[in-house]
Amino acid sequence: MAPASVKPNSAGAASSTATVSAVSSSKVPPIARPLAGEPEEVASNINYHAQFSPHFSPFKFEPEQAYFATAESVRDRLIQQWNETYVHYHKEDPKQTYYLSMEYLQGRALTNAIGNLDIQDAYGEALNQLGHQLEDIVEQEKDAALGNGGLGRLASCFLDSMATLNLPAWGYGLRYRYGLFKQRITKEGQEEIAEDWLEKFSPWEIVRHDVVFPVRFFGHVEVNPDGSRKWVGGDIVQALAYDVPIPGYKTKNTNSLRLWEARASSEDFNLFLFNDGQYESASQLHSGAQQICAVLYPGDATENGKLLRLKQQFFLCSASLQDIILRFKERKNENGSWKWSEFSSKVAVQLNDTHPTLAIPELMRLLLDNEGLGWDEAWDVTTRTVAYTNHTVLPEALEKWSQSVMRKLLPRHMEIIEEIDKRFITMIRATRTDLESKLPSMCILDNNPQKPVVRMANLCVVSSHKVNGVAQLHSDILKAELFADYVSIWPKKFQNKTNGITPRRWLRFCSPELSNIITKWLKTDQWVTNLDLLVGLREFAENADLQAEWSSAKMANKQRLAQYILRETGVSIDPNSLFDIQVKRIHEYKRQLLNILGAIYRYKKLKEMSAEERKKTTPRTIMFGGKAFATYTNAKRIVKLVNDVGTVVNTDPEVNSYLKVVFVPNYNVSVAEMLIPGSELSQHISTAGMEASGTSNMKFALNGCLIIGTLDGANVEIREEIGEENFFLFGATADEVPRLRKERENGLFKPDPRFEEAKMYTRSGAFGSYDYNPLLESLEGNSGYGRGDYFLVGHDFPSYMDAQERVDEAYKDRKRWLKMSILSTAGSGKFSSDRTISQYAKEIWNIEECRVP
Repeated sequence: MAPASVKPNSAGAASSTATVSAVSSSKVPPIARPLAGEPEEVASNINYHAQFSPHFSPFKFEPEQAYFATAESVRDRLIQQWNETYVHYHKEDPKQTYYLSMEYLQGRALTNAIGNLDIQDAYGEALNQLGHQLEDIVEQEKDAALGNGGLGRLASCFLDSMATLNLPAWGYGLRYRYGLFKQRITKEGQEEIAEDWLEKFSPWEIVRHDVVFPVRFFGHVEVNPDGSRKWVGGDIVQALAYDVPIPGYKTKNTNSLRLWEARASSEDFNLFLFNDGQYESASQLHSGAQQICAVLYPGDATENGKLLRLKQQFFLCSASLQDIILRFKERKNENGSWKWSEFSSKVAVQLNDTHPTLAIPELMRLLLDNEGLGWDEAWDVTTRTVAYTNHTVLPEALEKWSQSVMRKLLPRHMEIIEEIDKRFITMIRATRTDLESKLPSMCILDNNPQKPVVRMANLCVVSSHKVNGVAQLHSDILKAELFADYVSIWPKKFQNKTNGITPRRWLRFCSPELSNIITKWLKTDQWVTNLDLLVGLREFAENADLQAEWSSAKMANKQRLAQYILRETGVSIDPNSLFDIQVKRIHEYKRQLLNILGAIYRYKKLKEMSAEERKKTTPRTIMFGGKAFATYTNAKRIVKLVNDVGTVVNTDPEVNSYLKVVFVPNYNVSVAEMLIPGSELSQHISTAGMEASGTSNMKFALNGCLIIGTLDGANVEIREEIGEENFFLFGATADEVPRLRKERENGLFKPDPRFEEAKMYTRSGAFGSYDYNPLLESLEGNSGYGRGDYFLVGHDFPSYMDAQERVDEAYKDRKRWLKMSILSTAGSGKFSSDRTISQYAKEIWNIEECRVP
């Protein structure tokens, strides 16, 4: 068998182990068997792709070649199911959902596809016949870099659930060339480099050369003699569709994630200028088009950066809506006459946060200018079609776009937004005089002369038929605070849809040992699609046999994780220590700073203990992972501090058998699939009221990991479901936070001595010469920009440290800890994305199952 590390030698020839592999593959006849089920047939089909869909020089069959051939073999099966699904939806003509999102964090597709198709064993055996191990081949796949954090991963969990529930649905996104960024950790801290997921190509996408739509930017609005308006001139780029198959679990339904790529046409290449040596000018539109899908969230500090971000958002919305309208018209023409009033009974458009808000004015424009509808009819169609999910109460994420940038890039849309705003204001003045004083904050256009902006969240709320938050606490805050005035106008518009995660990727496939134990004790594997069945584990939580099996499955996952950490960071960690993990975007409100200051305090105390005292402590390995946005200085300082602390702690012979601190680089879905099953304690410690939901908290709880956390986001509901005694709670509550900030401003905060000690030790130079004063000063003073501890790290520090002591005590009692761990999994049924999506389908989209026979 060729190991995963085999590389060609400098002359480009395969090394001897790879040749062995090529020889073993030559014994298997290369025969196209797209629907193969038996291992021998599967092996033949893989070998067929290795030879007749080649992407590499012949005579090699190393893990990389084997991966691409295997992926294409699996894709054969998916394409057949995909085509059957398209045909079935076309024939049945059900109402369909179109999910618009700037981000999708899909993770590796191979494990997911063979798991959902239930063909792991056949592919495992087939690869053995070809001289490879499935585990090694899976490792060759790079994560698609189409997202940043929870928002994008949620979108991917939702796609999985839609297909598994046989719901007619599409995802729409952008095909980023480089995505977010690949994180490298150096002595300076985080370094960003371009992600290389498309360097070779993705075997999972199918380019649809027949699905191309024009998308216009800039230009001007022409008024026709009849008063109708038309957007003309400017630049036009082409949106080309790439489709990625999304298979359901043990069902034929295979939905689509359609990703748009921006291209200029050959006519836009100026041959005359090129031959005149003016190469840049000759291909200006081409390079402009390439920029649109180059990078996720390009820096927007400059005017150009803002324009590019707005271009991306509009490009997604325009291409997707043109596609949706075309599909609606094609179906309706086949079925005889149709009316626009039927559009919303066939189409549901869901906006995943404010990034796709431009779908609202774009749908209006297409209906008004292209289809000739009047305003009232177009508005009725739009508002009944579009729904909006809010993901945050953070002001920086509630997008506001400069009116001048919007008017320059999208002149017709600016007119439409102004008209929507004008009519909204008129409606308030006519029907709700009590709200007139609130209009300055409620209207869509903020006409502040210093900085006139379009408030995207307000546009979404005014124009959507449903608005939802993503956890009960978050939805309550939206209704009571952020959108309170709108709730008084449209009380039925607002809903809660607590987020969920797919049990397939986040337990069944990433922790097969634990999954098999659950199936054995529940005497069924139906829990994979009916997660509520996990509650059946409660009756065995104290059973010694289950506890022993549970413990050995957790240990296997911890050992696998320890090997991964050693390979990636060079740090050796002890699987017998408590594995304590915090992985998520690095952001001040998520309070990685609270975690690392707690670790610093722990280190200082260990240093002060005698050797005998240390032996009585609970050994702990604290792991961090996550990316800091490239221009977010304080977040990058936190990454630097974690790494500096790790460097000192991990090499300190006095304490490093009792404490290790590890930063896991380049956190992504595949890394999460390794970290989460191996975790025993997970930190979800955001300032209460700041985290909309969180979904990694659900993944950890599902895998039998205990949570230390605040009453924030979905933590509130997780604690209710698994039992208060199985959750390590600390910190201020959401309703206390405003008062505590006010008291702080008035100089009433008295810091805990432990908090002062941790800061002082950080400043002492114990962790190197880097200047941490700016970071620590953000926790000091009573108010002011970048000061005053807005996220209440100081206030929550003492109760956090007390909760950590409770963790240490609980971990010493193995029986108690294992019982808590089992009960954590047993209480996770509510947090399946299947439940979330069923609720969206019934209560927002009004769509039904459309199962492929």
